[in-house]
Amino acid sequence: MKKDNVPQDDENILEGKFGMLQYATDKDGNYVGIPSKGWEPENAALKQAWEVINERVEDARNQVLEGKASPLLFHMEKHLMDIKLLAEHVGFFRWTVKRHFKPTVFAKLSESTLEKYARVFNITQQQLKSVEEENNL
Repeated sequence: MKKDNVPQDDENILEGKFGMLQYATDKDGNYVGIPSKGWEPENAALKQAWEVINERVEDARNQVLEGKASPLLFHMEKHLMDIKLLAEHVGFFRWTVKRHFKPTVFAKLSESTLEKYARVFNITQQQLKSVEEENNL
């Protein structure tokens, strides 16, 4: 792709926070990095993906508020993790992490266990125990 053909569609779903780096050839045929706002099909796909992610986070939040799950589920979804990845980061078996999703079990977790989870999410233990607005994506 030529430098002048790098897509610059104006609908930047990342709200100007990030750009995409595209490689294109300059007039001498050398590859150069060109910032791009993206192109419509890519932006549409990203927008749909983020809608799904936000729905999962909201679903997890609602489960916590309804007492069906612990805040751990919310933070896992918010940080785009799954049970396997979270278990690897905290050093627990997957079944153990899954068990910690139960509100009654989560309420009895030791300080050291809560600290492991908090460190993985880069939050405090107090934040780990809540699903407040400031914890949103």
